[in-house]
Amino acid sequence: MAETEPTPSALSRRIDGLFRLARRPDGLPFSNEEVAAACREATGVSFSTTYLWQLRTGRRNNPTKRHLEALAHHFEVPVAYFFDDEHGAKIAAEIELLGALRDAGVRSVALRAVGLSSEALGTVSDLIDVIAVREAAARRARAAEAPPATEPCGDLP
Repeated sequence: MAETEPTPSALSRRIDGLFRLARRPDGLPFSNEEVAAACREATGVSFSTTYLWQLRTGRRNNPTKRHLEALAHHFEVPVAYFFDDEHGAKIAAEIELLGALRDAGVRSVALRAVGLSSEALGTVSDLIDVIAVREAAARRARAAEAPPATEPCGDLP
């Protein structure tokens, strides 16, 4: 009988979300190995790569306070991020914004918008919305023009 995958808990989704949103200084995502090692080094808490993977995937869902404090320390978030829905959502949005600002083009636009009036910012926002809609339509058109992926025949051995 096949083993079913555990349903991720809110806690495991938040932990995994930190991995998806936070980045190393070189822009690459953190690995389980890096985070577990950093948590051990910074706090002295025993933290294995396997245990971290289990927390991220929901296979383990009752970490100690010390483990959560170590993760919070590494990702520079308050421990409340893991428990408080409103606080967690706000922090996740801030991390996502910081991630977007790492993109040089996004940062350039944001910096050039500093000092613009509310009306001008609204115009810039409207232009970005129009461009985003046009680019999405162009992507859909290109996808529709692409040759269909070949599927294997069902009757082949």
